[in-house]
Amino acid sequence: MWGFKRMRRQHQKQLMALENKLKAEMDEHRLRLQKEVETHANNAHIELEKLAKKHALQLDKETKAAAADEKKFQQQIMAQQRKELTTFLENQKKQYRLCKEKIKEEMSEDHSTPKKEKLERLSKHKETMQHSQAEEEAQLLSQQRVFYERNCRAFKRRILSRKHEFEQEQMREELNKKKSQKEMEHAMLIRHDESTQELEQRQLHILQKLRVDLIQLQHQTELENQMEYNSRRERELHRKHTMELRQQPKNLKTLEMQIKKQFQDTCKVQTKQYKALRSHQLEVSPKSDHKAILKSLKEEQTRKLAVLAEQYEQSINDMMASQAVRLGESQEMESQALKQQLQQEMELLDAYQGKVLMQAEAQHKLEKQKQEQQASIRRTHLEQKIEEELAALQKESTERVKHLLERQEREVSAFDTESLRLGFGSLSTLDVPIEDSR
Repeated sequence: MWGFKRMRRQHQKQLMALENKLKAEMDEHRLRLQKEVETHANNAHIELEKLAKKHALQLDKETKAAAADEKKFQQQIMAQQRKELTTFLENQKKQYRLCKEKIKEEMSEDHSTPKKEKLERLSKHKETMQHSQAEEEAQLLSQQRVFYERNCRAFKRRILSRKHEFEQEQMREELNKKKSQKEMEHAMLIRHDESTQELEQRQLHILQKLRVDLIQLQHQTELENQMEYNSRRERELHRKHTMELRQQPKNLKTLEMQIKKQFQDTCKVQTKQYKALRSHQLEVSPKSDHKAILKSLKEEQTRKLAVLAEQYEQSINDMMASQAVRLGESQEMESQALKQQLQQEMELLDAYQGKVLMQAEAQHKLEKQKQEQQASIRRTHLEQKIEEELAALQKESTERVKHLLERQEREVSAFDTESLRLGFGSLSTLDVPIEDSR
């Protein structure tokens, strides 16, 4: 009994040690997964910060490039307009000279007009031409100024559109980056859940295997002890029967002595009765008949003693046979009773061990079902979390894009309103080659 208790305590210690080991392994596994999640989150944050800095530098570079393009575009227009103005002034001078020579020719052919009048007419014509050329030059400068301001304004609008496209591209890059990071995070979480489920299954299998091994070891020990107990009981009964067989002659001798004593007592009683009968017969019979009477009584006594001796021998023989049969039957009954008792105990042990194994199997099945149910619930919650996070990310992306487009639309609307106020009209259809100007 004490051996069984010590064995059970050892088994409990083994199970507790294994459970503690598996718990420590699971804690280490979850800590490692948590660190991986934190590392991924930190890396994602660092990548987004780097991307934000990159976008800020790109936007600053794009702004400076746009300013340089605008300045270059203005210089191109101004150079073109200076060239046009130079050509226009040269043409005016050429026309002025031609007109002046033509007038001189006409005046030289007219001999009737006084010279003074000719000079006045020539001077007046010069003033008229100069005034006309000044007006044409002013008109050209005004057209150039309008063209310059309108094209510069259109160029600014195109730069604004290009800035908006650049902002949208940066926004798409940032949102795609966030989506990619979130998808990587979700894939990692699913991988973590699968590895956790595999570890749980492996640990449960190890724990249940140890439990079954210990139960089988306990059952084997119980079976060996029961078999040893059976052998001991059979040996004890065999020793008992052997002792009874050895003790039987002594018992028979005692019984024989008792029968012999009874025989001797009977013989004494017969002898007393014979003596009393002889005395009585001799007293009542004539003396001449005494010899015959004594002989007859002597023969009767001898006959009765012979009968008693025969009965004595028969009693001894019957007693010895009866004792031998009774002992054999008793020992056989004890052997059969012991075998039946031991067989019942073995069947009870087998039934008990079978019940223990069935209970262990039921417990293991229940534990496995519970583990699968918990894993299914955990996976469902994870998938629900992933869907919620993706929906939240999609909502955030939609709102950010909406706010960006609304802000850009307000900026374009404000720019167009200012352009209308300045009298430039619609500039959206005016094609300004920014790429060529760069």
